[in-house]
Amino acid sequence: MGHSKQIRILLLNEMEKLEKTLFRLEQGYELQFRLGPTLQGKAVTVYTNYPFPGETFNREKFRSLDWENPTEREDDSDKYCKLNLQQSGSFQYYFLQGNEKSGGGYIVVDPILRVGADNHVLPLDCVTLQTFLAKCLGPFDEWESRLRVAKESGYNMIHFTPLQTLGLSRSCYSLANQLELNPDFSRPNRKYTWNDVGQLVEKLKKEWNVICITDVVYNHTAANSKWIQEHPECAYNLVNSPHLKPAWVLDRALWRFSCDVAEGKYKEKGIPALIENDHHMNSIRKIIWEDIFPKLKLWEFFQVDVNKAVEQFRRLLTQENRRVTKSDPNQHLTIIQDPEYRRFGCTVDMNIALTTFIPHEYFTFPFEEIDFSMEESMIHLPNKACFLMAHNGWVMGDDPLRNFAEPGSEVYLRRELICWGDSVKLRYGNKPEDCPYLWAHMKKYTEITATYFQGVRLDNCHSTPLHVAEYMLDAARNLQPNLYVVAELFTGSEDLDNVFVTRLGISSLIREAMSAYNSHEEGRLVYRYGGEPVGSFVQPCLRPLMPAIAHALFMDITHDNECPIVHRSAYDALPSTTIVSMACCASGSTRGYDELVPHQISVVSEERFYTKWNPEALPSNTGEVNFQSGIIAARCAISKLHQELGAKGFIQVYVDQVDEDIVAVTRHSPSIHQSVVAVSRTAFRNPKTSFYSKEVPQMCIPGKIEEVVLEARTIERNTKPYRKDENSINGTPDITVEIREHIQLNESKIVKQAGVATKGPNEYIQEIEFENLSPGSVIIFRVSLDPHAQVAVGILRNHLTQFSPHFKSGSLAVDNADPILKIPFASLASRLTLAELNQILYRCESEEKEDGGGCYDIPNWSALKYAGLQGLMSVLAEIRPKNDLGHPFCNNLRSGDWMIDYVSNRLISRSGTIAEVGKWLQAMFFYLKQIPRYLIPCYFDAILIGAYTTLLDTAWKQMSSFVQNGSTFVKHLSLGSVQLCGVGKFPSLPILSPALMDVPYRLNEITKEKEQCCVSLAAGLPHFSSGIFRCWGRDTFIALRGILLITGRYVEARNIILAFAGTLRHGLIPNLLGEGIYARYNCRDAVWWWLQCIQDYCKMVPNGLDILKCPVSRMYPTDDSAPLPAGTLDQPLFEVIQEAMQKHMQGIQFRERNAGPQIDRNMKDEGFNITAGVDEETGFVYGGNRFNCGTWMDKMGESDRARNRGIPATPRDGSAVEIVGLSKSAVRWLLELSKKNIFPYHEVTVKRHGKAIKVSYDEWNRKIQDNFEKLFHVSEDPSDLNEKHPNLVHKRGIYKDSYGASSPWCDYQLRPNFTIAMVVAPELFTTEKAWKALEIAEKKLLGPLGMKTLDPDDMVYCGIYDNALDNDNYNLAKGFNYHQGPEWLWPIGYFLRAKLYFSRLMGPETTAKTIVLVKNVLSRHYVHLERSPWKGLPELTNENAQYCPFSCETQAWSIATILETLYDL
Repeated sequence: MGHSKQIRILLLNEMEKLEKTLFRLEQGYELQFRLGPTLQGKAVTVYTNYPFPGETFNREKFRSLDWENPTEREDDSDKYCKLNLQQSGSFQYYFLQGNEKSGGGYIVVDPILRVGADNHVLPLDCVTLQTFLAKCLGPFDEWESRLRVAKESGYNMIHFTPLQTLGLSRSCYSLANQLELNPDFSRPNRKYTWNDVGQLVEKLKKEWNVICITDVVYNHTAANSKWIQEHPECAYNLVNSPHLKPAWVLDRALWRFSCDVAEGKYKEKGIPALIENDHHMNSIRKIIWEDIFPKLKLWEFFQVDVNKAVEQFRRLLTQENRRVTKSDPNQHLTIIQDPEYRRFGCTVDMNIALTTFIPHEYFTFPFEEIDFSMEESMIHLPNKACFLMAHNGWVMGDDPLRNFAEPGSEVYLRRELICWGDSVKLRYGNKPEDCPYLWAHMKKYTEITATYFQGVRLDNCHSTPLHVAEYMLDAARNLQPNLYVVAELFTGSEDLDNVFVTRLGISSLIREAMSAYNSHEEGRLVYRYGGEPVGSFVQPCLRPLMPAIAHALFMDITHDNECPIVHRSAYDALPSTTIVSMACCASGSTRGYDELVPHQISVVSEERFYTKWNPEALPSNTGEVNFQSGIIAARCAISKLHQELGAKGFIQVYVDQVDEDIVAVTRHSPSIHQSVVAVSRTAFRNPKTSFYSKEVPQMCIPGKIEEVVLEARTIERNTKPYRKDENSINGTPDITVEIREHIQLNESKIVKQAGVATKGPNEYIQEIEFENLSPGSVIIFRVSLDPHAQVAVGILRNHLTQFSPHFKSGSLAVDNADPILKIPFASLASRLTLAELNQILYRCESEEKEDGGGCYDIPNWSALKYAGLQGLMSVLAEIRPKNDLGHPFCNNLRSGDWMIDYVSNRLISRSGTIAEVGKWLQAMFFYLKQIPRYLIPCYFDAILIGAYTTLLDTAWKQMSSFVQNGSTFVKHLSLGSVQLCGVGKFPSLPILSPALMDVPYRLNEITKEKEQCCVSLAAGLPHFSSGIFRCWGRDTFIALRGILLITGRYVEARNIILAFAGTLRHGLIPNLLGEGIYARYNCRDAVWWWLQCIQDYCKMVPNGLDILKCPVSRMYPTDDSAPLPAGTLDQPLFEVIQEAMQKHMQGIQFRERNAGPQIDRNMKDEGFNITAGVDEETGFVYGGNRFNCGTWMDKMGESDRARNRGIPATPRDGSAVEIVGLSKSAVRWLLELSKKNIFPYHEVTVKRHGKAIKVSYDEWNRKIQDNFEKLFHVSEDPSDLNEKHPNLVHKRGIYKDSYGASSPWCDYQLRPNFTIAMVVAPELFTTEKAWKALEIAEKKLLGPLGMKTLDPDDMVYCGIYDNALDNDNYNLAKGFNYHQGPEWLWPIGYFLRAKLYFSRLMGPETTAKTIVLVKNVLSRHYVHLERSPWKGLPELTNENAQYCPFSCETQAWSIATILETLYDL
């Protein structure tokens, strides 16, 4: 959380098209593109049209971005390419995989608006806009006095409807000349120009701090535009759009019919000139249906002249040498539309025919009226038809991305258009070349606008062709880089809205409060359009880029809305405006609303002028306004407040529906923790004619009310009633507001009394009782925290600045804090060992129970996964990004201090530095408990995240350089070493030799004696974490290289190796360790994994060979001795190793001690007989019988019902492939050491038939080498003489799972174990054969996270493990299929490492492909690790990575082998 630059991460995923997703960013942000799991390892290139710094934006010009990999590692978890965003607008990105386009989308960067002589920033959330109909401003020299009303009312943005010359209709949006300033603004003696407008706009910006924007209208032009007559190709006319001809014919017929009705010609048929009722409508319908339609014969435009077609067909059929081209037999005879739309002009495809045979006014009409029959002939005369142009309009419920005037649309023919008869729809085509004049004309228009204005409103945006708007806005941004673009969309779908917002880079979407049908809905809109919940979590500066909703310009009324006074009541103007202004977004209104003009100001017919500003004017003065007029005084106060809240970071919002008419909106600052609460009593119904209760509910406001910012009531005053003025747009004079600002609570006329109640020890609540909160009233409070709580927050923020500069604002330094808080937390943390970090961060329920505790349980939810901080952080990581403050976790924090106390007390009860960390947290929590409960989740999270991230850094600093310089994935995986390695209350490892150096000791709390406290490695959490089930020989040594050696924990690794060495018995290492005393020696492989770890230790650790001389305290110096105390008999490690090798060559045979149900309730009697040895001819280690399972696939049948109790599912007796590989590795290594005289033995001596026989390591090594591939590889050649059981072969080119099994078919099963041998003893394999076998394993066994433990083609394969199921299915009952299909994670590490090793021998091309595969597989582990609340990798999954509830959630060997793969990369 240290850096303060805002960075957003956009994860790219294969085939993810995000064109309908809005990503909003600000200038100064950095955007990083990173590879999602589906793309990691693949060759991905990101392209964007965001320009290089200093270059002009060109939408068509894309450049590729360079990848950066901060850790220079081979895995792709941290790889990114970035954009530093310094330019506003819409920018596109897409990415290729190789040469294939794989996905893409848009980003929208907000503009930075500046005002004032000092050019200060006006944040978008501070915008308060007022719309003016330009034609109502009067002559230009009077504009200032009319615009001053906006300035004095507190607005900081003025929106002008178009300032251009208007068409005949005088509609504000029907423009006759887009390039010319409306001449109405000039005087006879003075012509004003765009330059004059520009100077005024600049003055308003510099002196008034007001920004000006205006409309651009791209969709249509006035029907009387001179240029459209000169360039009719710019419209949809009957020459360039002949598909409109039938619609035109219908249109003319209906026009003539309308004229006839108006002239009274249909009186006798029951239709008077004035249509007044349903009966008249029905008569009209009847005449259209019976008289007009039949005469028009519109169908003829879509029909074939049958006689003509038959004649042509006959001619073709009788032709001597006719040629028929072959056509699709499924094609049917269809009518081909005549492109010129002549009557009976359609034809049919003669080829198919022969094959089949062999087996309002919608248009302008600028001409004199002529006879209807002659009129139709005009549509085929190009010089006339080009002036018959389609009007624009809008279509209810139409797809906004479809142009309704293009061919294929029947909007004009079906009469679906709500037509604007004063305008002509413009026809741009697809590119400037399609209509050069129109594009050039409109570009010039745009450039004039952008030269003089800082923003534009896109009129009729949803009907403007997207490519046209893009082109024009690019031209505008070229002149005005921080162009503010607003638009109103009527698509009815957020997805469709987003298409426009993202493609055009719309800064704010206009939203209307008038769409709310009651106050509850109005409040919901406030919450929807901006801000975050009060008490939200602090988000990190580096975080994922989340989809947004468009920034809102929330308007109490827009200029084309109906009048709210008519719709609701005049009394609602003030409360609704207050509600809208309290939204955390831009807000706006329309001129006339504040003056309470009681009718809609029509954009078409209104010709009067707006009133001017005059501070001295009387209410009766219809041409002038001031603070006494309407709600202007209150508007001014509310606008200033809106701007203050936006500028000072009051970004949190809470909306409370107090009752059906009262809405309270809170805006809260998360840095200074001040709130502003606006209580508005709406008046959707007229209070004069509707009942409103006098009883207003009490309100509780948390904190201390500093002042009443504003109280205002809508009241009547004694003046003349409203009369519509002839010259000025006047408002209602007899309604105004009574307003008081910045007063104390006791001076309020609306509040009857305010009492103070306490809720908990540190939370004050003011109970407000109202007396004059009449409909149309508002009261706004400024609220601070209780002074005591304010100090506590300040101190907390001060201490949190050590973790993030975010907390500087609102922080308070004091001297009398707890002394422990004077120590930076990082220096406290630096004194912790990794074993202590295990206690602070992790420990699952059973580990904690051993110490007498447990994990925190959240009522009505669940217990945390860990007692340590990770348990809390896993939940917070889910809650924080979504701000899920309603989560039971947050409810628990708000309800009491239980969780807070649990966190600190758990650590304080321990000793040393752990207790110090607990005391530091306790000291922070002392202040946390003094702040209001609604803020506790946010600050609890901030404290924990600061401590947690510091503790993680502390852990990594104690690990190897591979981890310290590693990727995020490597670092997070390496925490598995902290998670799984710990010291419990009772030591799990046998005691090491007292002669050994660097062994950790502690004081036993009960005996007060010194005892060893070596870290032990849990096999997995939560099932194998405590007691005698924590440590297993096999698990420990499969995991040790990844968990301890790669992470640099060499002393801990040494201690574990030596502790297990002390328990050697019968030449074996125990499976279940049981502190050595309760050990079970029932596994054949653990000793070989132990030897592999000693080899790895010697190779990886500086001076690693020294371990061979380390003293081992033998617990069992002979196979039958009782356990001896540590130090009784010490031996150097190399002697113990030699004993293990010697015993195997001699042959091992014994019966487990205490054999019977007391140690294994399922095992049959024969299963307790343990055998192992070395085959004299092959050198292979062998062992086991069909009633025990001595390898890692050790599932013993448990079901009586299915009759599998006591039968191992996978005995793997004989020579298991991985044990042969591991033994080869050990023999080879000892041979190498003996040649250098580092290992003192060159051979093993065994007794055979009473004689001592020596077998050298050289001979043993050669035997395995010579026989392995001969006997383990299943040849591609069916006649291979080495194959003992050719009838059992079902897959060729693989390696057997075992050799010499008592059930020979088990040898031939495809399992992933051979890959282990490939990694530890690659010399046994021929490269080409190995590669083929790996390809088969990839195809058949590779799952998303793990390896299938059995070939899916095998008859007993089942990929779902259910240990609770007991039925009569022999292969499934009681989880019998544990290793017969479910996907185990740890073997995937060996598979990937084997692939990497042999790919390098296969050549660079194969290596490159393999690295892609490895990265791609590993990325899935990364995703699982990040999402898992356990922050680990599981033991196994069911098939295709389905969750398995019986699996450990985090398993040592799973994490270890993935870390080893990353190490090999």
